[in-house]
Amino acid sequence: MPTRPTPTERQRRLGAELRKMRLAAGKTSEYAAGLLGLDRTKVSNMESGTRVISPERIRILASNYDCADEAYVDALVTMAGTLRGGWWEQYRGNLPQGLLDVAELEWFATRLRSYQTVHVPGLLQLSGYARAIFDAALPPLPKAEIELRVAQRVQRQQILEREHSVDYVAYIHEWALRMQFGGRRTTREQLQHLCEVSERENVEMRVLTVEAGAFPGAGHAVLYAHGAVPQLDTVQLDSAHGGEFTHAEAQLSKYRAHMGWWQARSLDPQASRDFIHSIASQL
Repeated sequence: MPTRPTPTERQRRLGAELRKMRLAAGKTSEYAAGLLGLDRTKVSNMESGTRVISPERIRILASNYDCADEAYVDALVTMAGTLRGGWWEQYRGNLPQGLLDVAELEWFATRLRSYQTVHVPGLLQLSGYARAIFDAALPPLPKAEIELRVAQRVQRQQILEREHSVDYVAYIHEWALRMQFGGRRTTREQLQHLCEVSERENVEMRVLTVEAGAFPGAGHAVLYAHGAVPQLDTVQLDSAHGGEFTHAEAQLSKYRAHMGWWQARSLDPQASRDFIHSIASQL
């Protein structure tokens, strides 16, 4: 099997799951190498995501690791068979890999939830609004890269419109609605777009008002991507130096609790839509 010099986050995740399965079984990499007829280095490369592994070999490892969770194994097999590049690959070499990893994560998710505190979710941004965000980067981004980032961000939104669209719950803090990225007109158009998108069956939008007070994860933008099985869920955190991905069970548990908190304390979808309309009418 060929190697990859720079694996994607999804490829690294598959390797990490194979390593976790092996360690849970108390097996060594030498044992895995013997099962597959490979040298130990190649097994290590598979577990780091730099070497391709076939679905057949995943089943061999799972069987000999005594993994009885068939749904989990099937999900890993499916992951191995869908590691080919998607539409985001057209941007490789021109945009940071983290942006492509987010698009890939969203594409294969079975459900998405996010909360935003400063700006509206990337999956719901119009091009003018997105351009204003990228224009504010320091150090300044080249104009050509800004346009590529805008195009890629808008293209991500096809997961909400494709034939088998993903279900998406967006929690948005009131201040994210009031921040005027791109000025009053751009913000008004963006808020009107939110109201329109919130009418879709697969999109649920909830606003957290300032009256709610303090909230968990303040200052962070969080995307929770549900996998085919709960063990394959992933959290992506935005930061000034790029996105960070985590799938440790303790972290997944924490962010599930965060999402539950937002669900319980935010306005319901109709009240949220009315609230967004009211802010847009003031612009």
